[in-house]
Amino acid sequence: MPRLPLPDFSLEGFRRQLANVDALPQLCVLGVVSGLVTGGLMVGFRLLLSLGGLLLFPEGDPEAFEALSPALRMLMPLAAAALIGLWLFQLPPEGRRIGVVHVIDRLTYHQGRFPLRNWLAQWWVGVVSVIGGLSAGREGPAIHLGAAASTGLGQYLHLPHNSLRVLVACGTAAGISASFNTPIAGVIFAMEVVMMEYTIIGFMPVILASSMGAVVAQLVYGPDPAIGIPDLHLKSLLDIPWILASGLLIGLMAALFVRVSRGHEGLQRLPMGWRFGLAAGAVAGVAWWYPQVQGMGYDSLQLALGGGAAVDVLLAVAIGKLLLTALSVACGIPISIIGPILVAGGAMGALCGMAGQALLPMGASAPEVYALLGMAAMMGAVLQAPLAALMALLELTHNPSIIMPGMLAVVVASLTARQLSRSQGFFLTQSRHGLHPLQQPLMQALSRVSVPAVMERSVVRTSRMITRDQASALLESSPAWVLIERSSDDKPTLALKAADLARWLLEHEAPESEDDSALLDLLEIPGQRLDMAPIHLQATLSEAFDRLNDKALDALYVEHGYRPKQKRISGIITRDAIERYYRFSDSTHG
Repeated sequence: MPRLPLPDFSLEGFRRQLANVDALPQLCVLGVVSGLVTGGLMVGFRLLLSLGGLLLFPEGDPEAFEALSPALRMLMPLAAAALIGLWLFQLPPEGRRIGVVHVIDRLTYHQGRFPLRNWLAQWWVGVVSVIGGLSAGREGPAIHLGAAASTGLGQYLHLPHNSLRVLVACGTAAGISASFNTPIAGVIFAMEVVMMEYTIIGFMPVILASSMGAVVAQLVYGPDPAIGIPDLHLKSLLDIPWILASGLLIGLMAALFVRVSRGHEGLQRLPMGWRFGLAAGAVAGVAWWYPQVQGMGYDSLQLALGGGAAVDVLLAVAIGKLLLTALSVACGIPISIIGPILVAGGAMGALCGMAGQALLPMGASAPEVYALLGMAAMMGAVLQAPLAALMALLELTHNPSIIMPGMLAVVVASLTARQLSRSQGFFLTQSRHGLHPLQQPLMQALSRVSVPAVMERSVVRTSRMITRDQASALLESSPAWVLIERSSDDKPTLALKAADLARWLLEHEAPESEDDSALLDLLEIPGQRLDMAPIHLQATLSEAFDRLNDKALDALYVEHGYRPKQKRISGIITRDAIERYYRFSDSTHG
């Protein structure tokens, strides 16, 4: 009775399985590990913020800027900008990129590989910006720290690049989940903003990562969300016209935020110290009267949702915090904007609710309802991520009845901001080229698979000059290609169809007078011959496709090994093989 082959549980087998598009069990394992790692990092980050609160604030609350003297709370953002500037000044320009924009950039152009120096800079900037009283949040650091740590594990294990892409999404989702205690919103944010795709293979490991991140955070901080939301309901359908008008106003504010955050050429030409000083000085000036614009602002949002915030405070938060955050971004301070725009949106919504009550004193819903809708509308409009905003609204309120008015507010605000700011979202606007290449269907599909899934492994290697006996020996294993290695590195490696060599040997029998040591020149054998360049075994098909186009070639040879002197050729991949895979996968999914 034939014995069944045993499953391969080795690391090398794990890598081979991950290279395929349908490696769902393996990706789910990575999702669980990523969620646990990111959840632990987020707990550590929040503990650092709490430690800063104990050291600097009278009540130990890192958001209690109101308890500080006006002079101290003015001094803190100036000191924070100086500390951040000193840290970043010693780094090259590429080392200063952190946050969600950096995550999208590394995913798009670097296959999800993150530099350690940027990761360390994110810890410093994330803690100092929040504790120091700049208008900043903790969500951007959570996403960067989680995504970089998750892919760092993949890099350490030399996993194929298509799995690193999934690990970026897993770290992003777990970071949002552990920060807000909103696992569904974390999944949608990762797929809608960072990955910009929705696939079953992509969703399942990201869902597991987000769940694990929430589990770790809840073990330390409990099951309550980061922002306490009262039980609120829409009073009547008479609110709908005013909800639409409020969404329009919030969309205008979101467009203004995006425009201001882009900065001006004159501002960008100023030295970094001047720019940082300008942003910190603006925060310090407003903080003298309204400390609510400092830090994350969740305490101010809690007041707005509870109906306890004064009108002047709501105006300061809605307009001041929004513009101060945008100015900080425009001046080059790499802060997180997700928390501040949620707070500013909630304040703006509360103001719209107060105006609605003045216009319709008997029929309008409470301002707190509009504060909720304003949060979601501002987030959806600035990020151009309506589903993530709605999921955050649902998870924070645990109230499905708020979704219908939330959908109206989010869509109107997002459409208004998109048409006015002409952007596809804040993070793409701030990215290097303002475009996410993975939006292209071809590159998106090819990025899900690594080279080993498609390459031709049946190859043999030889030098250019060989004897007939050596040529016959090469063909004994029935290879598909014969790789001709050249005498120097500046000459490209060539591939000859093995069938062409076999046909030539059959058609040209050796004459009896010929010496057995006579050499054949494989470059003179007629047949299909391809110039080739190297590519690593971990690369995705999109990387292979780009390299073929850059080098104007039709084939690549695949190198295996991580040290220069230990690399070996594992196979070749041709342009035809990539195109056949794409056509097959496209028809299969269709």
